[in-house]
Order: sequence, then C-alpha cells, then structure tokens
Amino acid sequence: MENSRNEEGQEKKMAMASGSWIILDAHGKSSTLEADKYKIMERAGLHARDLRILDPHLSYPSAILSREHAIVLNLEHVKAIITAEEVLLQNPANSILAPVIEELSRHLKIVDSIYGIHHALGEDDMEKVECKNDQATNRGIKDLPFEFRVLEVVLEHICSYLDARVTELETSIYPALDELTSKISSRNLDRVRKLKTAMTRVNARVQKIKDQLEQLLDDDSDMAEFFLTRKQVTVSSANGLCFPTSPTNDSRSANDSREKAITTYSHGSENDIEELELLLEAYFMRIDTTVNKLNTLREYTNDTEDYINIQIDNHRNQLIRLDLVLTMGNIVLSLFSLVAGIFGVNLPYTWNLNHPYMFKWVVIFTSAMCLLIFSAILVYARYKGLIGM
Repeated sequence: MENSRNEEGQEKKMAMASGSWIILDAHGKSSTLEADKYKIMERAGLHARDLRILDPHLSYPSAILSREHAIVLNLEHVKAIITAEEVLLQNPANSILAPVIEELSRHLKIVDSIYGIHHALGEDDMEKVECKNDQATNRGIKDLPFEFRVLEVVLEHICSYLDARVTELETSIYPALDELTSKISSRNLDRVRKLKTAMTRVNARVQKIKDQLEQLLDDDSDMAEFFLTRKQVTVSSANGLCFPTSPTNDSRSANDSREKAITTYSHGSENDIEELELLLEAYFMRIDTTVNKLNTLREYTNDTEDYINIQIDNHRNQLIRLDLVLTMGNIVLSLFSLVAGIFGVNLPYTWNLNHPYMFKWVVIFTSAMCLLIFSAILVYARYKGLIGM
C-alpha cells in the first residue's frame, strides 16, 4: 500500500504543471509557453531526471549537462534548456532573469541581422558581406552555433552577477573589519560574523561554477557533445542521402552539398571542441578572478581575526599580570594580618608591660618587612619574565 501511494504521489508530482517558460529562437523572438513536464520532456527530448535538476524546490548543485538533443543549465537562478534551435528559460516572471532574457534577445537579434545578410545578397555583394563580418568580429560577435551563443550569454551574466555580489561584500566587509580593529565590541563582532557567513555562502556558489567549468574543460568528449547544431545537420544531411535514383543535375548537386556538409561536420569536431574550449576557458579565467577576490577577502578577514586575537591575548595577559600582583599583595597582607592576630590574643606579656612604645615599633617593623618581601617577590617575578618590566 505504501509503495503504491508513493508511486501515485510521484505521478501526481510529475503531472503537475512546471510553470511558465519563455522561449527564444535563433532570431531573438520570444514567446511564453505554459506546459507541464511531459510536454517539456517531449519538446526538448529530455528525461524526467533532467527536469528535476531545474526544479526550484530541489536544491541541486550548479550543473551544465549535455544530452542528445539539448543542453541543461542550472547555474544560480538561470535554469534553462538549450536546443539547436531555441532556448527555454524557466520562471520568466523572476525579476533576476530579466537581464538574461533581454541580453539573449538583443544578442540573437544582432547576430541574426548581421549574418542574415548572406541570404539577401548575391555574389556581387560579397565585399559588403565581408565588411559585415569584419564588423561582427570587431564587436565580439562570432559565427558560433546557436547553443554556444546562448551559453556565452548565460555565462557572461552569471560571472557578472557573482562578481557584483563579491563587490558588494568587499564594500561592506572592509569598513566593518577596520571598525572592528579600532574598537572591539559585541556589535562590531556580530556584524563581521554575519558578513563572514555571507562571504562563505558566496564562495561556495562561485566555487561550484568554477568546478563545473573545470570539469568540462578536462573532458573533451563532454565538450564534443555540446555541439547540437553539428548533430542536427549531420543527421538531417544523412537522411537526405537515402534515395539516389536516376539523379538529375539538381539532385546530384544537392547530394554533393549534403555529402560536403556531412564531411565538414563530421571532421569538424576538433574545431568545435576548440571553439567551446576557448569559450569556457575565457569564463573560467573570469570566475577564477572572482575566486581570487574572495580568497583575498578571506585572507584579509583571517588577518584581522588574528590581529583581534592578539589584542585579546594581550588584554588577557595584562589581566593575568594584574592578578599576579594582587596575589603577591594578598600574601604580604596575610603576613601582616598574622602579626596583628598574634598581638591580638588576650594573653599577658611581661615585655609589653610599661612599654607603650612597643606597639609603634611592631607596626613599623612589620610594615617594613612586608614591603621588603613584596619588593623581593616583584623583582623575582620581573626577573623570570612573569610580569612586564
């Protein structure tokens, strides 16, 4: 019974609507889609476990996964599915995603407007095309596959977002640490503690992104699976070569172009890996710079903590010295009290009779001896380094 209930519960969860998605195509046009998980799985060719990675209710770590027909991205607040023709972003109503959507739309429209000129110009206008290509190169826009362009925009946003968080921490932590150095108080200590907790959380998030990029850079086979456009063109071109019956000139030229496309995309995997490797290395270096900022901030925090601990130890040592001096004084006063107690006993003394000046000399002698003993102990303690000079 319990197993059947669990299965029914899982089926209900799978049947629940996954919320709204925004779809951006290669031309930068956006549209909103309301679909459940099954429709998204069918549309992108994914499994249920891939969509669980994008579930905002589950705390999955940052991941960049390649599948047969899509790339699954779970980077901070960006949860996306990239195919060879479109990108699906989950929860577009989130205000944090607005810059990503705007940048993706703008970037894709610019690339489409620049490289779309190839379809409108003839052979006589190749100089204009080359001029457009030069402009695109100068503006940092390369003729990358669609999935690489989307991945580049997302990584740019994530790196900028995390770098901004680190900058906010720097502007808050440095003044807080300086204030704590000048004045040690419970308020300043609590403020630094909260900032240090926030720094630890940001560092964990940045380190996850860095580890994910490093893992991809270390495995060429994983990077080769990211070229979805090559997979799609290779499959579609191969399907077009299945019926060569009494070919005409047009069919021969079409088959020749398909064969050329298959050869180009099948032998271009190394170039594909190089392009993706250069892209990932650029953002790996950038996220590594952010990690270095956090390491510098952590070192400064640790140095401040060491300085505060030194100050606290110094105060503790001063209290120990004061306690030692008070203990020595207590010993001396105990000797004086001993003499006073002896003379306070109600017993007849023959040498005390008719000698009223004896009280004065006993007090003077006892005080002098106590001061002498106290000075001797103090000199000995300073000689041994127990108290400061």
